Amino acid sequence: MLMMSCRFRLLVRSGTGVILGAALAGCGLISSDVTNFDLTLPDKMFTVDASGWQVDQMDADRVLTMRCDMVPDACSAAAKTACPMGCSGVCNAAKTCELSLDINLSQPINLVMEKPELQSLNSEPLIKVTIDSVTYRVTRNSLNVDTPELTVYVAPTSVVASRDAQAKPIGTIASVPAMLVTPDPEPLVFTPTGRAELVSIMSSFKTPFNVLLGSSIVVRAGEPVPMGRLDAVVYIKGHAGL
Repeated sequence: MLMMSCRFRLLVRSGTGVILGAALAGCGLISSDVTNFDLTLPDKMFTVDASGWQVDQMDADRVLTMRCDMVPDACSAAAKTACPMGCSGVCNAAKTCELSLDINLSQPINLVMEKPELQSLNSEPLIKVTIDSVTYRVTRNSLNVDTPELTVYVAPTSVVASRDAQAKPIGTIASVPAMLVTPDPEPLVFTPTGRAELVSIMSSFKTPFNVLLGSSIVVRAGEPVPMGRLDAVVYIKGHAGL
């Protein structure tokens, strides 16, 4: 697994409309399907730091020039010396070794603990969530290589790896060119079921869940190993009701 530093914070902005709306609904004075409070997650900041892979350029060059015609597993064994953390070696179609550097992030989200206002809805098992937008912005980027396309997942708290079958992809972040930052937010590209998956897991607001980020950077012969770091912020805006 890639060792990445990352910081996720969760905030639901709402005024007295949450508590008042819940109370009135319980009294039968307003419709139970009212959607009148804000459900906006805070700035979600994450950092990809290439130093976490601990890749040695000289050892990597040696592995990447190896032929694997006769012994395909040789790449896997050799990669352990070049990249001890979060990577693997494979024999590609050209019968030479290449390194695959894993990007994997798991972060717990607990809506009730993070936002005390939701504790007023203890009698309700679900809330009706609408996702208005999911965007991201790269605020710092000293990586010397392009990132791959990054996939964002949601999963139960027991899941900490994006390759787990229980991790549900909700969208993708396009490849970020080396050294590029984005002055304005860019939209997350939802998977066909991504918006529904995000709505579903947030609707069960009493159940904590994980947000995961997964991909891998492939390094081939003649290419530099990744160096530097990337900082990005993800913004999720929505609203909800009873």
